[in-house]
Amino acid sequence: MALGFLEIPFLSVTLLVADQAAKAAGVRVLGLESPGNGSMLVRLEGDVASVQAALDRAQQYAASLGANIVAACLSRPDAGFTPMIDFPNSQNPLYGGRDQFLPADFPATNQKTTNMKDAIGIIETQGLTAVLEATDAMLKAASVTLVGKEKIGAAYVTVIVRGDVAAVKAAVEAGARAVGSLGKLVAAHVIARPHDDLAALLPK
Repeated sequence: MALGFLEIPFLSVTLLVADQAAKAAGVRVLGLESPGNGSMLVRLEGDVASVQAALDRAQQYAASLGANIVAACLSRPDAGFTPMIDFPNSQNPLYGGRDQFLPADFPATNQKTTNMKDAIGIIETQGLTAVLEATDAMLKAASVTLVGKEKIGAAYVTVIVRGDVAAVKAAVEAGARAVGSLGKLVAAHVIARPHDDLAALLPK
């Protein structure tokens, strides 16, 4: 068994890269961790070959997005290492976001509230006013559902919506246009069929 780590700038890019890594190999996405500086750490688990394949795919995909990432594989980590990746979640008092994104934050229920055929749309800005304007535009532009708002520090804020692919694309395009001069648009992306592990980290 091995652990894989990917440190990636911006939550929007992290979600895209984590989705690709999970789809590329038989690994589990254990969660995301925020160091509070606008980047995120993805934690993966699997056999050594699968983890390495996932890290390789993540680096390739990140490069295609113009993102520089740090990747590492720990083969057979010592039992004493567990507290480094398994610790209670909390809300960061400095920027108001979660320290970690964990599947346990949004436990699955018998009722399927998230359809895996749904796409998710991601708008990330630097500045809260901009993302609020973008969210309003997204909800008005198409039949999408607001999943949530996440802060990761350095004034970066991400809003996620879900719905069918066409609606999400239309919503994200409208949201990106709405940012305008209100703030910095970091990213506007659509994930057509998010991996189950990725979807488990988001509100239903």
